[in-house]
Amino acid sequence: MFKHLLVPLDGSNLAEAALPYAASFAQTLGATVTLIHVIERNPPQKVHGATHLTDASAAQIYLDAIAQRLFPPSVKVICHVHTSEVSEVARSIVDHAGELQPDLIVMCTHGESDLRQRIFGSIAQQVVSIGKTSLLLIPPQDAGTSALPVLKSILVPLDGDPDHEQGIRVAVDVAAAYGASVHMLVVINTVDTLTGEKAVTSRMLPGMTAELLNISEQTASGYLREQLALFKSTGLVPGMTAEVARGEPARTIVATAKRIKSDLIVLGTHGKSGIDAFWQGSIAPRVSNRSDVPMLLVRLGS
Repeated sequence: MFKHLLVPLDGSNLAEAALPYAASFAQTLGATVTLIHVIERNPPQKVHGATHLTDASAAQIYLDAIAQRLFPPSVKVICHVHTSEVSEVARSIVDHAGELQPDLIVMCTHGESDLRQRIFGSIAQQVVSIGKTSLLLIPPQDAGTSALPVLKSILVPLDGDPDHEQGIRVAVDVAAAYGASVHMLVVINTVDTLTGEKAVTSRMLPGMTAELLNISEQTASGYLREQLALFKSTGLVPGMTAEVARGEPARTIVATAKRIKSDLIVLGTHGKSGIDAFWQGSIAPRVSNRSDVPMLLVRLGS
């Protein structure tokens, strides 16, 4: 379980959207929090509409104020300013993750879709591919939001790969701590939502492709029954459910999260430059760009 959270901050309200979730996770899971600010070389005057923190002393004052204002007294908070100017802030955060050894990084995905895509690629993907650190991505929140969120429903998309089942175990542990429910989801494409080589094959052999997809749906149903029986036997999450859905994976995950009013989506990821297996085709960033639900990327093997 997560015992040390790292929260990168740049002084903007957007970055601070991660703080209520960091405080909630820390208080619920009994974790320590490290707030970090990296001094950037030749920075812009503004960052996401806020004055850029370029002075180490001002940054330290800012982090100390955040720690006292937004975290419960029971949570241990460490404030760290990286004073040596760097040209690649994303890389510096990855390096600090290696030095400080957090087991979860909590950060905002930022606002516009292009920025969210770029942030995912430059920071989140580097963290997943280089280190062994899981990542909690928080979508932009309304300004002034400071109440600690409470998780009641967690969605775990799966694909039948045993490696990705680590995401279920993490989701179950988090759910048990919060008293939340867990809903497992396997998405099977329809013929018209296939992409790449599979789409070409489906056009050449539509009947066979449809039949293979139907068989995949039946296999997925059996797989989920096994997972339900396994995790229900632990008694940790009594309200555990599962379903197989048909459609384009990213859109179906987002729609399911909305339908069940999920407070968190948990995805298992491999430490490679591209997310493999179920996540080929960039499922994770597409879910992040379309969903307003926080997403926990569990680094497989961690």
